[in-house]
Amino acid sequence: MKGIFTTAFAVLLCFSIYAQSPRTLTVQKCLEIAMENNLDIKRANLDLTSNEINLKQSQYSRLPNANLNWSYGFNWGRSIDPTSNQFISQRITSSGLNGNSNMVVYNGLRQFNTVKQNRVNIEASESDLSRAQNDLIINIANLFLGVILNEELLANAQYQLDNSRTQLDRTRILVESGALPITNQLELASQVASNEVALVNAQNNLDISMLNLKQAMLIPTSDEIELEIPEFQQIENPDLSMSSETAYGVAEQVMPEIKSADLLVESAQLGVKVAQGGIVPTVSVGGGFSTNYSDARDQRFVSDGTFSVSDNPTSAVTASGEAIFPLNPGGTFEKVGYTEQFDDNLSWNLGVGISIPIFNGLNTHSSIQRAKVQLQQAEIGSLQARNVLRQQVETIYTNAVAASKTYTASLRQVEALEETFRSIENQYNLGAANFTDYQVASNNLFQAKSDLVRAKYDFVFKKKVLDLYQGKPLSFE
Repeated sequence: MKGIFTTAFAVLLCFSIYAQSPRTLTVQKCLEIAMENNLDIKRANLDLTSNEINLKQSQYSRLPNANLNWSYGFNWGRSIDPTSNQFISQRITSSGLNGNSNMVVYNGLRQFNTVKQNRVNIEASESDLSRAQNDLIINIANLFLGVILNEELLANAQYQLDNSRTQLDRTRILVESGALPITNQLELASQVASNEVALVNAQNNLDISMLNLKQAMLIPTSDEIELEIPEFQQIENPDLSMSSETAYGVAEQVMPEIKSADLLVESAQLGVKVAQGGIVPTVSVGGGFSTNYSDARDQRFVSDGTFSVSDNPTSAVTASGEAIFPLNPGGTFEKVGYTEQFDDNLSWNLGVGISIPIFNGLNTHSSIQRAKVQLQQAEIGSLQARNVLRQQVETIYTNAVAASKTYTASLRQVEALEETFRSIENQYNLGAANFTDYQVASNNLFQAKSDLVRAKYDFVFKKKVLDLYQGKPLSFE
């Protein structure tokens, strides 16, 4: 029993440790989580589903409709027997069954154009979904790189603090031996304190950037995650041989917002045709059947071919004045059942109808005018989408070029300041340089390295966004 409890405790401990260990997420995994949880994506998917339902409905509307009706009821007092159309004064139990079907043969191609319009609307919804996905990709990529940036800045701040502490320990020994004045130790202690503040600020920036990424993925902030830093390829300048005008031309062909805007124009054009179909006569064919049952006709007399003389004379007499006695046919009464009455009373109908619109309060005219206004709005929306895309591409292209120049300049600056710092650090250790020169060189190198990290990730992000606008998939490998 003791061994069983020990094993169970060990298993639970392993599960607890596993549950508390942070998940390691790549940028692709972050995108998958965000795609699954994002509300805009879900809303776009629902819009697409709604348009698919509209398409099916418009397709099925071209089929004949069919309706079947059944009734059952009671009548008291003077009423009409539904089977004989005669007045009777008794309670009647009656039942009826009828069915009808109708199909539109021609109505100005309204049904045909509605189906086409709904197909176009589905394509537009698919493009809207792609646009929402692209927006989410850009946002997640930016936040992901922001976390990585702040991790590198934190590592840089930690390195700067460790270097200052090492220098402080070395200086403290020299001060204790009398080789350096106490002011050098105090100045380095102040530098260490400043670096500690910088480290705290870097950690805060990292925490905030991680919080922003979790919120964008819609996962609990209590979830512990770690990001897998991608191995970036050789950072190269963007293709400067491609002008911003060429970049816009490619983006115009591949970006979903342009396709969506053009499809909305096509949908609005079909909407005008649908509305214009309202002024055309509608031709339809239809048919149906009806039958009924009544308990007032629940018996039927069946003659056996014999007759008997009645005992009661009629009011008429012969020429000689003799009474006339009527003949009563011989036979029996038989019950007329439910099914037999339905068969006897069954009737069918078939017909063709033409509906010619003459005047309906200008509803059709107003519908056509509204459809034309919607077409004009869609055309303006298409033009606006192109203008917005042009501005976005021009801005992204210019920013990518500027970011590449900034990265190149920052790289050269760090290389130069590293040489300067090594030289001044050696001179300071030998007593040939004062603390002010050392501190200035150290701070300049720290700031330059921070600027280089920012420039690198700024360029990577803007280059990836430019690639996305050229129809290339997002990849950091």
